[in-house]
Amino acid sequence: MSIRAYLLGAGLFVSTAALATIVVAQAPAPSGQPGGGQAAAAEPTPEQMRRAVAALRGNRITTPNDYEKLTPQQQAYVKSILDGPRSAISGPLGVMMVSPALGDLTQKAMAYARFSGQEGFGIVPPKLNELAILVVAKHWSAEYVWNAHHNYGVRMGLPKELVEAIRVGAKPPAMEKDVEAVYTFATELVTTRAVSDATLQAAKAVLGGDRGVVDLVGTMGLYQISSMMVSVDQTPLGQGQKPFFTR
Repeated sequence: MSIRAYLLGAGLFVSTAALATIVVAQAPAPSGQPGGGQAAAAEPTPEQMRRAVAALRGNRITTPNDYEKLTPQQQAYVKSILDGPRSAISGPLGVMMVSPALGDLTQKAMAYARFSGQEGFGIVPPKLNELAILVVAKHWSAEYVWNAHHNYGVRMGLPKELVEAIRVGAKPPAMEKDVEAVYTFATELVTTRAVSDATLQAAKAVLGGDRGVVDLVGTMGLYQISSMMVSVDQTPLGQGQKPFFTR
């Protein structure tokens, strides 16, 4: 190969890699999601990070709320959260402040699941993603998670009657094909710890194949972590929120 050809090839490789980096960096941030999601305009300021930490309200797990007293690892965790699509730290992310390495790995995976349907995140449509989250929240009687998602699920297109049926453990009314497939899949998985071939095929048909199913299972697994964290902590509900489950 001539030197000129080699340099041209190397230049093409570098240009392609640079373009890919630019595309990823310019991917739009999600908005309008539960948990304070919004487009992050810039790197969080020290004051924004202090306010986010000061707002933390834990319960049985010690949750620090003084930014200046955080360890360097905890401060890096706070910055990592606010660098992403969230504008606040709440619920299970606050509980995991005491284990920032675990928290950071988890919050990044949870962002992939929570903001599903938007570029750079999972491919499950938001309506169906919220349906699976609500099934998990009901399974764990996770008040914090239910409060964060039940109204948002309705805004994304879930019928109010369906959401209420999930809450009280009743048989849902007639459902659209995609909703029924995901409801059956999620309910079967959490109650029997397995899914039948027919249930799996129906889910694949409405989720675009194997990746959609895997993304859905990922969402359910991550929101089990979320539900367990707030259940162990008994994380206080936000102002104006109320419990929906009886124990």
